[in-house]
Amino acid sequence: MALLLFGLFAVCILLVLLTGADVYKRLTERDRATYEKRTAAQYLTTKVRQADVAGWVGVEEFEGLSALTVTEEIEGTVYKTWIYCYDGYIRELFAAADGGMMPDAGEKVLEAEALSVREDGEMICAEITAPDGTTQEVRLYPRSGKEVIR
Repeated sequence: MALLLFGLFAVCILLVLLTGADVYKRLTERDRATYEKRTAAQYLTTKVRQADVAGWVGVEEFEGLSALTVTEEIEGTVYKTWIYCYDGYIRELFAAADGGMMPDAGEKVLEAEALSVREDGEMICAEITAPDGTTQEVRLYPRSGKEVIR
């Protein structure tokens, strides 16, 4: 009788552990997906907020890719930061404005399927496609302190 009771107790503990492990796995997968989705939007928002000079944030085509650009002047030389999607990653490239760099030279920041950036009046609209195919639109208003994330 004691052995049967011990076996029943062991089976119950095993079922609770397996159920808890499954719940933990699902929660971490959901958190990872949310992290990837939100981080890309927050990254773009932070880059625009950091460029707090009128006219320094814009949208350009970089070697055939849609790119968010941040221009700055350091000791008389004009530099640009291009933020674009290439080869499955959102990348950031900081170089002299006339540097003639190629897209593969950018530093990998986050995984993404695509990044489409366009200007709509004073607003910058960015559409980020995550590796799982979901999209998120970010609308940024440079120098106004407002942004809308959808």
